[in-house]
Amino acid sequence: MSDQVWSISIEASEILSIDGNMLPEVFALNQNYPDLFNPTTQIHYNLPEEQFVTIIIYDIMGRMVRKLMNVKQSAGYHSVSWDAKNAIGEGVSAGMYIYTINTGKFRSSKKMLILK
Repeated sequence: MSDQVWSISIEASEILSIDGNMLPEVFALNQNYPDLFNPTTQIHYNLPEEQFVTIIIYDIMGRMVRKLMNVKQSAGYHSVSWDAKNAIGEGVSAGMYIYTINTGKFRSSKKMLILK
């Protein structure tokens, strides 16, 4: 048996911190998730600065189904939930729907499909 002595050297490493104040650099509207086989879906969007935000769901004919949001919001990563109901609380039929975001400086829309 050998009388070897093992030496282990541990070097100090830099610790990375997570900045809790990280903000998006650009406006964005993301695809809803999960799809509407589920009871609700989430619509995520990014605001690089404080803005008045309006998010509206339209049917494929361009008729407003429901206004989900119409408020001033701080900069950051946000989401809103939709339960596949119209403005008076009735479930909507299967089909294609369009959701839009308008902040004054940014406008975008995406399609979503409801299958029942």
